[in-house]
Amino acid sequence: MTLFSLARRNVLGNLKNYGIYFISMIFSVVIYYTFVSLRYSEEIAAHVQKWEGMRSVFQQASIILILFAAVFIWYSNSFFTKKRKKEIGLYALLGVRKRKIGTMLLYENIMMGIGAVGIGIVLGTLLSKLFAMLFLKLLDASVDVSFRISPDAILNTLLVFALIIGVTSMHSYRLIYRFQLVDLFKAEQEGESVPKPSAVSAVLAVVLLAVGYYTVFQPMTTSGQMARNFLLIFGCLIAGTYLLFRYALIFILKLAQKVKTRYYSGMNMIVTAQLMYRIRGNTRMFTMIALLSALTLCAVTVGSSEYVTLKEDAEEEAPFSYMHISQGRGFDAQVRNVVEKDAEHPITAQLDLPIIRLKADVTNFYYHPSSYSPTDVPIKLISASMYNKASEALDRPLRIELQGNDTAVIQPRFATFTDREVLGNTIGFHASAGSQTLTVTQLAIGRVLPWSFPDACFIVSDSLFAKLQPGADLAIYKGYIVKDQGSTKQTSNELMKLKNEQNAMSSYYFQFLQNMESAGLDLFTLGFLGLVFLAATGCMIYFKQLTDTHEDKERYAMLRKIGVSRKEIRTTIAKMTLFVFMLPLVLGVVHSVMVLKALTTIQLIGGNLFVPVMTTIVLYAAIYFGYFVLCLSASDRIVSR
Repeated sequence: MTLFSLARRNVLGNLKNYGIYFISMIFSVVIYYTFVSLRYSEEIAAHVQKWEGMRSVFQQASIILILFAAVFIWYSNSFFTKKRKKEIGLYALLGVRKRKIGTMLLYENIMMGIGAVGIGIVLGTLLSKLFAMLFLKLLDASVDVSFRISPDAILNTLLVFALIIGVTSMHSYRLIYRFQLVDLFKAEQEGESVPKPSAVSAVLAVVLLAVGYYTVFQPMTTSGQMARNFLLIFGCLIAGTYLLFRYALIFILKLAQKVKTRYYSGMNMIVTAQLMYRIRGNTRMFTMIALLSALTLCAVTVGSSEYVTLKEDAEEEAPFSYMHISQGRGFDAQVRNVVEKDAEHPITAQLDLPIIRLKADVTNFYYHPSSYSPTDVPIKLISASMYNKASEALDRPLRIELQGNDTAVIQPRFATFTDREVLGNTIGFHASAGSQTLTVTQLAIGRVLPWSFPDACFIVSDSLFAKLQPGADLAIYKGYIVKDQGSTKQTSNELMKLKNEQNAMSSYYFQFLQNMESAGLDLFTLGFLGLVFLAATGCMIYFKQLTDTHEDKERYAMLRKIGVSRKEIRTTIAKMTLFVFMLPLVLGVVHSVMVLKALTTIQLIGGNLFVPVMTTIVLYAAIYFGYFVLCLSASDRIVSR
């Protein structure tokens, strides 16, 4: 028997135990190959507007996947080697030299790696057309994708995973040189040291998390506030999460021991003791999984929220089917001819909106656009009558009535302030008619101009608008509403060719298509990356629990001998397994909700996030529950044997 044949038999013999790891690794290879093959796809590149930007996103997603796959494979190998220390010690006891044992471990890792990469590339090649069609479906692009094998994608995947597997294989090879023979045989007998609870550290963990959550609800209207608050939020969440798992959880379990009626009820004493002695070894894993779960939930929620609000976002960014700033009779006539030429989409409404552009002091106004000094913010003024006409054309019921120096602020896109926060606020500016101070008396929901930053538009009375108009920087926005504006591809393309910095040309269809490409790309990449992260983190918990159960099987056998029923042992294992799976997930969900709240505060995301958040959490919990069931079943088999 050669070392290679022995390694092959070891791999085949342990394939059932390593099945979840093997499947997760194959899944990582499939997703990586998919991203790379899409990046090299010429068919998709020829039919997508922002392909260069998308190709960059695929490249960045591939790098993130490489880093995570490397960490996952390295972390999983550490579990494998710990479980097999006794087996390695037996080889050494029989006289096999360390170099030979290390070579055998090297062969095993290479064989598992080659198997996972080979299967992953084959599956990725077979599923590449399906994934490409799914991606294009999210983009609403009608492209006939043919089945093709990408040599560049295959070579890229082989090189990346060969490097990862090579490094982890060398790590396994060096294992035998790091331990004495007696240490290898006592590996399973090494218990966790008794953890010492720390009330101070436990309280500090709670305080850090509380400070992080409290900071989420603080104002972030300037770039300085955003940088400071987000640094504080992430710092507190990371440090608080680690201290929570390292000290606070032990402190809580110690307190649970003092509740005698519950502690001595059934098998609670065993459950509490097992969790307490294992928590220190799980601290880093729990911390990493909780933070990674929060990041994944946020990313997937943001991607899905963008996709489900495509129509609303496009209507908010481009309220009219077409709109541009007047550049003279010749240019205006050219635009109108293009619009009227489209007989399939006749004009149903046309409106000219005069707008005064100036700079104002918004120091006493709740909303301060970032990157601008509060005393020098560009704003737009529109008369109440013209706003009402635009609302009527857009089929909106809201009407604005103003007198004197009263003003109504149009809710900016992504802004989250309420009428209670802005009513009574004032803005000031200098005009040819003299200095003016306007008092906010209403909050208008419904934008009528194409989105631009800063999105600060105020409605004033007709009399004040007429007073400010002489000598002002006046712009005439010409808007068109056409029938079936969601299918105006050809006309939109012609009009967008006329766009420049002066005319601010906008098109509902063009904006909708851009949003769809961006949201579809985000949903595709973030969704698949989230699945990879979820599969890998679930695998880590799964394998760690099986390792602990395998080390404790003699203790469970002792419990059976003293009269503990098999059902009670199953219940004990179920409680511990549920605790281990649920704890990082629950904390990750809470963290993600807080981070999403912070992102809405700085207007990075908007809209109704309830449905995307709940959908993502339910799916995430369902997949984790599947891992829990598999882990419980495998643990029960180990204990039964």
